[in-house]
Amino acid sequence: MRIRKFSDIWGSDMTISLWMMAIAVVIIGYYNSYLGIAGALLLGYLFYHNLHAATRKKEELRLYIENLSENVDTATKNAILNLPFPLVIIDDQGIINWYNMHFSNVFQGEYILDKKLSSYLSGVDIGRISKNGMEKFRNINIKDKYYDIYCNLINVNENSEEKNLIIMYFVDKTDFISLRGKYNDEKSIAAIIMMDNIEEVLKEAEEASRPALVAEVDRRINAWAALNYASVYKYSNVEYMLYFSQKQLTAMEEKRFDILDSIRDINAGNKIPITLSIGVGVNGKNHAELQKSCTSAMDIALGRGGDQAVVKNNEKLSFYGGKTKAVEKRTRVKARVIAYALKQLIEQSDDVIVMGHEIPDLDCMGAALGIYRCCRGLNKEVKIVLSSVNAGIANLWAELQEDEEYADVFVSPQEALQIFGTNTLLVVVDVHRPAFTVQRQLVEKAEKIAIIDHHRRGSEFIENAVITYIEPYASSTSELVTELLQYMFEKPKIKQIEAEALLAGIFIDTKNFSFQTGVRTFEAASYLRKMGADTTLTKQLFQDDLETFLTRAEVVKGAQMFKNNIAISTIPFSAKNPALVAAQAADELLNIKGINASFVLSCIEDDIFISGRSLGDINVQVVLEKLGGGGHLSVAGAQLSGLTMEKAIVLLKKAIEEYLKEGER
Repeated sequence: MRIRKFSDIWGSDMTISLWMMAIAVVIIGYYNSYLGIAGALLLGYLFYHNLHAATRKKEELRLYIENLSENVDTATKNAILNLPFPLVIIDDQGIINWYNMHFSNVFQGEYILDKKLSSYLSGVDIGRISKNGMEKFRNINIKDKYYDIYCNLINVNENSEEKNLIIMYFVDKTDFISLRGKYNDEKSIAAIIMMDNIEEVLKEAEEASRPALVAEVDRRINAWAALNYASVYKYSNVEYMLYFSQKQLTAMEEKRFDILDSIRDINAGNKIPITLSIGVGVNGKNHAELQKSCTSAMDIALGRGGDQAVVKNNEKLSFYGGKTKAVEKRTRVKARVIAYALKQLIEQSDDVIVMGHEIPDLDCMGAALGIYRCCRGLNKEVKIVLSSVNAGIANLWAELQEDEEYADVFVSPQEALQIFGTNTLLVVVDVHRPAFTVQRQLVEKAEKIAIIDHHRRGSEFIENAVITYIEPYASSTSELVTELLQYMFEKPKIKQIEAEALLAGIFIDTKNFSFQTGVRTFEAASYLRKMGADTTLTKQLFQDDLETFLTRAEVVKGAQMFKNNIAISTIPFSAKNPALVAAQAADELLNIKGINASFVLSCIEDDIFISGRSLGDINVQVVLEKLGGGGHLSVAGAQLSGLTMEKAIVLLKKAIEEYLKEGER
């Protein structure tokens, strides 16, 4: 029998009068024992009555609670059995122990008791539920419907053994998913279409066929817009504005914007193909944001050479097309305008710092020296940022060391940061991606930036530039800088070593005038020759030693064929000047019959560098963009970090296969 505590008897339900009576009995008993005894008996009876009443109340409360528990259990069972949504109970092995009628209806009454739940639905991790006790799985697809599944882990005793069961509640989200899908499908999309080379096409076409050419372009664009339920408005001679839905954009992307191919196939008296650039803006909060987004996408498409579509979804960029080389612009109006603007910007600055990309080549160094001469011609202090001298520029560096003028011109990235002022102009040459520059902090610190580059624009870009001069049609950045020199000064004075460095940059990037060479390339080379560049001395700037030549031959010999016409090779880890050898070997492989593209991988410290080259049939830029790289249709590169050579080759082959599959669509 449980011993009652003092508090059970003398609890809070004892009245004040009972306590006062006890005190009074003690006092009376002190003076009269008979009266004290009588009072004590009476007090004892009252205490007994109070104790009995309290015990009876507790018993009544116990019975009430027991009845309530039974009622709650019954209500719980009835609630589970009559829940208006599917419910299933499984064990910790995923075996179905019980399910209600609504769950059975999901599977059209199929008998699934004692079977594995995973056989009927996927996306539910039993291990996570067992570990966390409670879990939620969203948008699980079952029989053309979608459910949110809420899971609870419970512990039960069965035949004196503990057993874990999982109760799973299914909440139908099909209507919500359908409504959301409909909303997304009907979202407005804006696009700009531009005929990016129509002026060149019309100049080359006969006058009688020009109206027919423009009319055919209009007809095909309007037919394509109608097929995709898009409204189209031509607001200039070369530009169109389109509005359509997200659902139609998905269809366009699946066909990889086949309007690009349709326009390119026009043959109505034109001697060169007509190409389009398309900029698409997605997910703008309003039409103003959509307009801004598609304008930005158009700038990127043009910066990459045109003949492609760019879809801009916030910060995500998707590229389609870009199968042809950038068309050379015969007119030099833009070069003259940029030269004038750059001249003013230099004059308004206190000093200038010129910076190229990591591991600079002769094109980068030649362009930097060309900008140096522009600044010195305007009597401005100028420094060139150089982190280290590599084999590609070693011969040029040796020549520069013999001239006292260049003794203090080159500074390290750290020194450049220290001398960089608030009114310093930063000129970035041969690169437009902040991550690929010699010192990214300079880009972040500079308030005035000018970019001069010939690579196709990538998704990463220096956004806050005052002057952006990116021309993918150009053979090299040295070609662009040579033209700027001509327009910046009436009689520019260039040192012979500077002219030879610029010419060497053109030589290197055109593979001795074999690739990416236009009329303006030869004009630039002719001008440099007139300014004193010696072709023999220029050739010596990129001569190799015997060890480099033998290593290059070994790399070419060890190349493996992939997809019948693509060569892949690697540079030995012990090789000297791996980056230079990789680029040269990639070029050399294209001289072999049957090879349309080549990729050579080299390892420098902990990074894998890939040099890609092509004869034009395969766009190595698009391939290497899948690996975070970029460049031109025929010349591109990429850098991979934290990977082994074997893993890098696997990723490269996967990127090539993806590119080839996209081309088959």
